[in-house]
Amino acid sequence: MLAIGLKVMSVTVFVGMATSIKLSGQVAAGQIVFFRSLFAVVPILIFLAFRGELAYALRTNRPLAHIGRGIFGVSSMWLGFFALTRLPLPEAITLGYAQPLVVVVFSALILGETVRVYRWSAVIIGFVGVVIIAWPKLTLFSGPAMQSEQAVGVVATLTAAVISGFAMLQVRQLVTTEKSATIVMWFSLTCAVCSLATFPFGWTPLDGWQVFWLVTAGLCGGVGQILMTESYRHGDMSIIAPFEYTSMILGIVAGYFVFNDIPTIYTLVGGTIVVAAGIFIILRERWLGLDRGKARKVTPPQ
Repeated sequence: MLAIGLKVMSVTVFVGMATSIKLSGQVAAGQIVFFRSLFAVVPILIFLAFRGELAYALRTNRPLAHIGRGIFGVSSMWLGFFALTRLPLPEAITLGYAQPLVVVVFSALILGETVRVYRWSAVIIGFVGVVIIAWPKLTLFSGPAMQSEQAVGVVATLTAAVISGFAMLQVRQLVTTEKSATIVMWFSLTCAVCSLATFPFGWTPLDGWQVFWLVTAGLCGGVGQILMTESYRHGDMSIIAPFEYTSMILGIVAGYFVFNDIPTIYTLVGGTIVVAAGIFIILRERWLGLDRGKARKVTPPQ
């Protein structure tokens, strides 16, 4: 119950981060990434100092691997934040659910993991849900400017999901040798440095409220990262992961009350299909893990 509670809190904080980013208005995506990455370091440093792990935060023998993961991560974050400024909040959050489906595909094609017919079927059904959400927006490329921006936002979100899938594969490889604190710190600092490279390309002066909301987004990002990490420390991933999808409900609530965004029938139907497919994949992983555990118990050592 503690793990589930921490996970739901992390999802709530991340939705608060997305809401803060939208409240900051039309800000360059590179600026958003900079504030999100830099100020996320503050709560992370406080947390690591509290646990006595601050001295080990940046200690690694694989700096290039961390930098590579950060470059993929910052690219995905840039596209995701760009989309967030152009899409209604519920659509932006729901389309992001394509990322776990992409990870399954890449795990099979790149890492050579075994993916059988059940999970392939769930992935295909999940992508059908993504198409249902995205299709009405993608048909608006030739429409008015506002509608065309939403179509571009859809493409940016889906591209971010693909790039994020690559980043997750790198994380899977890093966790075999690196501490969670090291991965988080290298990621945040790499993203902050990389985002500075976008300074000549459209950064704009910010007013006081924009700075406030962007700093809030960064702090929320750091707190959400801590809560998420701690949730996986206290419970099995297969039990906790489905609660990620509470962000769909929270996104609809925040979108309605803060931005007067009303989710379309396409978002509700497609989102339900994607969520169902994602939960099935998670549960399937749990069942396979339990079966493998039973097999190890009954198989004598060779």
